[in-house]
Amino acid sequence: MGHLLLVESWVGAMSSLLPRGIRETGHRFSFVTRDLHHYLRSSPVAGTHPLLGADNVLTAETNDVDGLVEHLARLQPVLGFDGVLTSCDYYLPAVASVAERLGLPGAPPDSVRRACSKDRTRRALREAGLPGPAFALADTTTGLQEAAEALGYPLVLKPVDLCAGMFVSRVDDPEQLREAHRALLEFPVNARGQRRDPLVLLEELLTGPEVSVETVTARGRTTVVGVTDKSVTGAPRFVENGHMFPADLDPAVRAEVAGAAVAAVEALGLDNVVAHTEIKITPDGPRLVEVNPRPAGNRITELVRRVTGIDLAAVAAQVALGEEPELAPVDTGAASAAVAFLLPERAGVIREVRGADELDRHPDVVEWTVKPAGRRTAALTSNNQYLGHVMTTSAEPGAARGRAESLIAGLDVRYDAAEVAA
Repeated sequence: MGHLLLVESWVGAMSSLLPRGIRETGHRFSFVTRDLHHYLRSSPVAGTHPLLGADNVLTAETNDVDGLVEHLARLQPVLGFDGVLTSCDYYLPAVASVAERLGLPGAPPDSVRRACSKDRTRRALREAGLPGPAFALADTTTGLQEAAEALGYPLVLKPVDLCAGMFVSRVDDPEQLREAHRALLEFPVNARGQRRDPLVLLEELLTGPEVSVETVTARGRTTVVGVTDKSVTGAPRFVENGHMFPADLDPAVRAEVAGAAVAAVEALGLDNVVAHTEIKITPDGPRLVEVNPRPAGNRITELVRRVTGIDLAAVAAQVALGEEPELAPVDTGAASAAVAFLLPERAGVIREVRGADELDRHPDVVEWTVKPAGRRTAALTSNNQYLGHVMTTSAEPGAARGRAESLIAGLDVRYDAAEVAA
């Protein structure tokens, strides 16, 4: 039995899925955080929070990487960690540094820092000759305006160090560019108390369907587990509203996007990681959007598990321990699995979500959630504002997506009348 150290986590699904994966592979874990209440306020399940199933819950300043590394090095002789990991993007570089300092399996810290900074990723992929959008970088409004004029509108503005689509905006003219940049400047510190990089990425607007490639790299060899179909809302925001696994693609296109993802992982120098690489299939072929050196979020790992039997959260634990994971798919009876997300129409307080009670009786539904009455919702700006989800499976290839979308469309969110009047 291996002893894993989990350094922080996302507060949503992965804070349940990763502990489950660790336990189901026969291992145990300790959890270190700077603020346990950050998780307890947003428990993904009823009852005891899954992260409290840790053998030890440790408090440390996880935003001070050098201090954290030395603190954990002092604990190592006492607690005996065999591996270290996280599901939260903001702590991936810290985990790589801890693994290096403690002599544990892990990706090279430089490669992780490169993958976690959108500007460094763009440069590395360009240097490797891999397909991506035209781009420019600037840290002032004037610099962005000059870069935009050189690239030509429409463009996509992105912070280089945020996740979940936060502040990613389509801009069609100088005024929209100024507004998007102004909004970003008003968010100088992320949700984990880390001061943000002021650098901003401007990219050519790519058109075409979006997919993600789920891969596992261990001991220098990358295995493609599958390709996920993704859907996003329209401009000006790019919020993911659903996924299906496996993507319904022509085999030649699937091979092309899988090859691009493997090449991107190699170009960034990643090893010993489960990765989630996002790609746009444009009229000119696949274009790399980003490479995330951690398992996919938004319940994509559950879609993969429902179809193939491969639990990528559990695989991430195995890779962190230096084990060779079993990646051969098994027959689960499902040929496709999909998730659709319930999006807020506006900010307000939920009075009820009509239609949710019927989901338990639908034969294709394998899980669903909706926010409870009384919960205040924010306007839709990123993947952080979901009001719930519906996941379905089907024995037919490509059929799960339509069923999930139809069921989510049947839910009716009613808001508090006092909020409407206000």
